[in-house]
Amino acid sequence: MSKQPVKVVVTDYIEADLDWEKAEMDRRGVQFACHQLKQAPVSDVIDKTADADIVVVNMVKITPEVIAAWKNVKVVIRHGAGFDNVNVAALTERGILLEYIPDYCQHEVAEQAVALLMACARKVTWSRRVLDDSVARGEWDFRPIVPMYRVDGSTVGIIGCGRIGSLVLKKLSGFGCRILICDPYLSDRRKKDLGIETISLEQLCRESDFVTIHTPLNDETRYMINAQVLSWMKPTAYFINTSRGGMVDINALADALRNHKIAGAAIDVFEKEPPAPDYPLLKLDNAVVTPHLSWYSRDAERSIREKIVQDIDMFIAGTLPRIAVNPEAWGTQKER
Repeated sequence: MSKQPVKVVVTDYIEADLDWEKAEMDRRGVQFACHQLKQAPVSDVIDKTADADIVVVNMVKITPEVIAAWKNVKVVIRHGAGFDNVNVAALTERGILLEYIPDYCQHEVAEQAVALLMACARKVTWSRRVLDDSVARGEWDFRPIVPMYRVDGSTVGIIGCGRIGSLVLKKLSGFGCRILICDPYLSDRRKKDLGIETISLEQLCRESDFVTIHTPLNDETRYMINAQVLSWMKPTAYFINTSRGGMVDINALADALRNHKIAGAAIDVFEKEPPAPDYPLLKLDNAVVTPHLSWYSRDAERSIREKIVQDIDMFIAGTLPRIAVNPEAWGTQKER
């Protein structure tokens, strides 16, 4: 009996189309199907992925219910730099490998964090309103954006100094900032390589003029930016998040902004995406909100597509894909 070809199923995607992927899979003799199941019921997700060998997922939730229904899946590839929508424990229990792509948009996210920091420091979005009002009245009125302070000489706190946080550190190195780092998981070797020391979250918040967060979302970090943490920050400080929306208690942040407990915030990520019309920061003048585009550039889009195909090739060749979350699951598929 001839061996069945490998089947790849994409549950959802953010590209305009997956024609390139389809052509690449056709060249390899791989069956390929793509869907848009972001808002679909669980039964549809199960139905569309039931006979896959590899599932590529962007935002669809891969729950224990979905995983329990699979018969052939051996690898899940998360299209992105995180995997908080995938139940890793359930995958590991079934001997299914989880692969993700944390190395495709590091520079883009770091650049967005720095851009948002500068937008807050120079009050870029607020300045447009000042310009419009001044044009209407025929004279300058800068009072709505006073005061501003130099970034040079300010203190920037970086929470999480991994792939992206360390790039933010590098990109800010020429700005004349004092930079503080909170990351209890950095090894002594890594701290030495980066030329840094680490401090507590409370000390970082109390001393920083800008706080930017770059940690993964998990049970430990969910809502780590809460009312208590925000209370440690200066009333002149700004908070920036290009990581994950679930890191922040958004109601606590909105309260801090409304009551001027901090000066402002710049947010590119949301717990529910896109955010609901009543998302509290949308109507606050001291919040800069961008549509989760920190990951995007033409370069990053090309990179992640190529890396996913590379991982598929590695699976077909019988080798462990590049960056596995649960490598212990490799080769341990249980009878289903």
